Amino acid sequence: MYSKEEIVKSVPQTGFVGQPKGLFTLFFTEFWERFSYYGMRAILLFYMYYAVKDGGLGLDRTQANIIMSIYGSLIYMSGIIGGWIADRITGTRKAVFYGGILIMVGHILLALPLGVTALYSSMFFIIIGTGLLKPNVSSVVGDLYAPTDARRDSGFSIFYMGINMGGFLAPLLVGLFQKNWGFHAGFAVAAVGMFIGLVVYLMSQKSLGLAGSFAPNPLTDVEKKKSARNFTIGGIVIVILGFIAYQTGNANIENFSLLITALGILIPTLFITYMYRSPKTNADEKSRLLAYIPLFLCAVMFWAIAEQSSTILATFIDTRTNLTFLGFEIPAAWFQSFNPLFIILIAPIFAVLWTKLGDRGPSTPKKFALSLFFSGTSFLIMIAAIVLTPADTLVNPLWVVFSIFLVVLGELLLSPVGLSATTKLAPAAFAGQTMALWFLAAAAAQAINAQLVRVYEQVSETAYFGVLGILSIVLGIVILIISPIITKAMRGVK
Repeated sequence: MYSKEEIVKSVPQTGFVGQPKGLFTLFFTEFWERFSYYGMRAILLFYMYYAVKDGGLGLDRTQANIIMSIYGSLIYMSGIIGGWIADRITGTRKAVFYGGILIMVGHILLALPLGVTALYSSMFFIIIGTGLLKPNVSSVVGDLYAPTDARRDSGFSIFYMGINMGGFLAPLLVGLFQKNWGFHAGFAVAAVGMFIGLVVYLMSQKSLGLAGSFAPNPLTDVEKKKSARNFTIGGIVIVILGFIAYQTGNANIENFSLLITALGILIPTLFITYMYRSPKTNADEKSRLLAYIPLFLCAVMFWAIAEQSSTILATFIDTRTNLTFLGFEIPAAWFQSFNPLFIILIAPIFAVLWTKLGDRGPSTPKKFALSLFFSGTSFLIMIAAIVLTPADTLVNPLWVVFSIFLVVLGELLLSPVGLSATTKLAPAAFAGQTMALWFLAAAAAQAINAQLVRVYEQVSETAYFGVLGILSIVLGIVILIISPIITKAMRGVK
């Protein structure tokens, strides 16, 4: 077991744009992992609801949106298992590698013309693989820096820019392959991206020093037996409940979505309670966990809006937006590139801004509040697009692009800052698991979205976008008012 100081000293502290050298390894590993994921996600919804004659599976559109929301929620929920495995068994670096292999297998299955069976099988592998990789690669980034290192927030912003470079290129390339050679060709491109990411990771691990090389809270022999027993019992219970649901006719997507929504809310609640009550969490760490709760709620609200880019907004783009430009029909998947494109352009500005402002910059709670103002306004813009567009006329795509731009401003105020804050607020014994908790905010948001996509079909578009937009802005105002209380409870963390 090594101390935080020993880990930081083992990492070359210069070598990548003024950041620790290991940031290069993690930057490009996550670049290719996100390339594979966002490339697949850009066409997956369309693959599900396009007619069989168009190369799709021919599923009902609402059902396809529900499946996408459930899928997104489970991907982030799986971070609980991935964080636990890294903390207690493998360490974060091995978890990242094993996760990458599983993700690649999932994309290969989608690239094969095996229908619905391959769809659900691939989702299983990608869910488990992402749970191992995504929270743990971010944890390793945190290990590269001393807690008081002023470069920390800017380092996470640079790392976040790498994520979005992959996210920008993937929909363009995958969408192009899908348009010209079909959905399975597009999914094959995603599989190749993950393979490249694994090669980059293996070839440059030395730059990480000791970061992520050991489990910070390894299982004792007694705990190993107890864990094996609990996982076995849990697996049996899941199989029995699934069998009962099937026999009683309750095994359908709608009921499963209700279960996921309940878990999306319940699991983070139990998770925070468990860490707070643990004897391994000291008084300062307990206070920081309490401060984390309103930040977590902010993140849930933000991602409930932002993650609809792959469901409601993607459907709106595909069915309600004018996709013809200069005689060329733009693939709907290409709109998924606007979010990462804006982040690539703006993230460096934010990184420089936080570094220059230093202690004079807005506190983490205030940044979160501002992010909710932007996300709420993005949905109000969608109302303007609908109201100002003549009936029976397709919406000008610039409205959608502007809405995406506002979400990006909110994302840069919340996501990289939240990653950084999570590594600083995490109890020492639960470092990987607290990072998993951060991703549970997106899981909870998507779990809630599994119900919202059903509401979307029942109410007017203006009511749908208006209620969510106003709710986001109101919550932002509340967080802004109580930000001094939150900051005080963070016990010196900004």
